Amino acid sequence: MDRKITKKKVSLSPKTLLISLSLISITWWAFANVELSGNALKIEKQRLMISEVKYAELEDYIPVRGQVKPSRTVYLDSIEGGRVEEIFIEEGAEVKAGDVILRLSNTNLQLDVISREAQVSEQLNNLRNTKLAIEKETLNLKRDIIEIDYQLVRLRRTAKQRKLLAEKKLISQDELLETQDELNYYEKRRALIVERQNTDNKVREVQMKQLESSVSRLEKNLNVARGNLENLNVKAPVSGKLTALNVELGESKSRGQRLGQVDNLASFKVTAFVDEFYIARLEIGQQAKSNIADADYPMLVSKIYSQVSNGQFEIELKFQSAVPENIRRGQTIQMKLQLGDGNNVMVIEKGSFVQDTGGNWAFVLNEQGDKAIKTSIQSGKSNPEYIEIISGLSLGDKIVTSSYAGFKDKQTLILN
Repeated sequence: MDRKITKKKVSLSPKTLLISLSLISITWWAFANVELSGNALKIEKQRLMISEVKYAELEDYIPVRGQVKPSRTVYLDSIEGGRVEEIFIEEGAEVKAGDVILRLSNTNLQLDVISREAQVSEQLNNLRNTKLAIEKETLNLKRDIIEIDYQLVRLRRTAKQRKLLAEKKLISQDELLETQDELNYYEKRRALIVERQNTDNKVREVQMKQLESSVSRLEKNLNVARGNLENLNVKAPVSGKLTALNVELGESKSRGQRLGQVDNLASFKVTAFVDEFYIARLEIGQQAKSNIADADYPMLVSKIYSQVSNGQFEIELKFQSAVPENIRRGQTIQMKLQLGDGNNVMVIEKGSFVQDTGGNWAFVLNEQGDKAIKTSIQSGKSNPEYIEIISGLSLGDKIVTSSYAGFKDKQTLILN
């Protein structure tokens, strides 16, 4: 007896349905990109980037990102350490050269100035006392010479009289000799005093020079100490903007510690880091181009720092003519750093295919544009926009410039 067969309804779970749809999508992609042979691949044309060979100026440049900085920055360092007592100007304010920004206090420095002032005062007193002593001794010697000169006059007169009396036998010869001996004594004594006076004058001259030199040194040291005390008033070294001030009231700062900086915002420079590969191709005076607010501004390389860090070295650039309006410190700008003169050559837009082929071959479209055939080419110089074509392509040829990942081993692409 025949039995009626009933069909069972199959219900699919959401997970099973998702897997099925995925398999259908993979199958469709496989059919859409079906290999016609081992060396050909059918692919959707809209998935590819296609560019045309043309003549254009190939500029030899590299893109560089720079940062705007003031052309001159002067740092504020504490010449003398101390405690922050007063802050007169706040960060961000405009300052003029010589303006007092803050005041420090230093008890040891103040005591040192007082001590040096006392030393100078003491030395000045010694100098004055020495001068008085010298003048007194000079007066005493002059008095002695006057006294001796008086005695010499008297004795010469007495000796002359006694000589006449001795010749007339009115006095003894001994009296005459006694007078002459006394006269010789005073003459020798006067000569000795004069010699002593000359010697004392020389000694006093040297002594005075030494004392005056000592006082001069002490006064210089005192002036230095007073200058150090004045350095507790931290002043703006130049006119500009106080862009940083790292101090707080009551905070202690050591000698040489960085307190802040003053920027001269009248002019600006741009600093940038460049790959060390180009260090041999850069020189002072090379040009760069920047576009700021839809306007081009030519620039020149002004400094090159040869020290390499993390594979890069730093350069500084200055604006060749006018400085952009409303430019601000810390602003980032894009530049084209010229490495050489540009040439009008046959080029193709630079694409990802260069990384896949090294610029040695490319998929070139036929005249109908329905096929792209693998063709050997020779490339030359390049920049971020273009790559030079030396041979293998002609003007007007079209090539695939997008990535060749997935079909680098194929010879022909069939374009849908």
